[in-house]
Amino acid sequence: MKKFLIATLYFVGIFSGLQSLHAQEVNTILEKVRSKLNLVKDYQATGTMKLDVSFLKVPDSKVTIFYKQPDKFRIKQEKGISLVPKGGININLNSMLSNGKYTAVDAGTSIIARQQVKVIKLLPLDEESDVVLSTLYIDTNNFLVKKAISTTKENGSYVVEFTYQKYRDWALPDELVFSFNTKDYKLPKGMTFDYEDDDTKIDTTKVKNSKGEVRITFQNYVINKGVSDGVFK
Repeated sequence: MKKFLIATLYFVGIFSGLQSLHAQEVNTILEKVRSKLNLVKDYQATGTMKLDVSFLKVPDSKVTIFYKQPDKFRIKQEKGISLVPKGGININLNSMLSNGKYTAVDAGTSIIARQQVKVIKLLPLDEESDVVLSTLYIDTNNFLVKKAISTTKENGSYVVEFTYQKYRDWALPDELVFSFNTKDYKLPKGMTFDYEDDDTKIDTTKVKNSKGEVRITFQNYVINKGVSDGVFK
């Protein structure tokens, strides 16, 4: 009995040690990702936005995207739609990781575009947070988030995928794809649209049972040159 107890305590000790090592590893990865994101204090970017939602007929459009630490983010279209994430919706990684108020859990590995990535789940410590779980898929060679899946209290789940090329050293994507299911998504709480174009038409009969995708292709960034707070009002 004594030997059994000693063996049990031994394996419990090993298990606890492995858990501690895993926790240290994921926190180190997240810190390196955060450090890379923090290189960007602000930016103004130009790009093209394609909105693919069955109930909303909108042509592809040129957009300007603004960001300023810690969590100011806005997308403006020359005419038509302004896109403002709200209600737990976050397509900006800087905002997702900036406060550090979460518990990180090692969730193993996965494959994205034939590349192995680390999977880390983030559990918010704030009980009032609208986001209840975020799952990050991280390229640990370059410390870039390739995909983020978030589950919210009010707006179901959504996915943000990032593709990096020219601006990878700044952890800024060349393309961003935001996907959601409108059945779980309470529009317009999660996202607001300002309609200024008469060609924009909404088919409200399709709102509740369709999928949506917002694809932004970035052409150019102006980084750390200052962005006025007035842009975000």
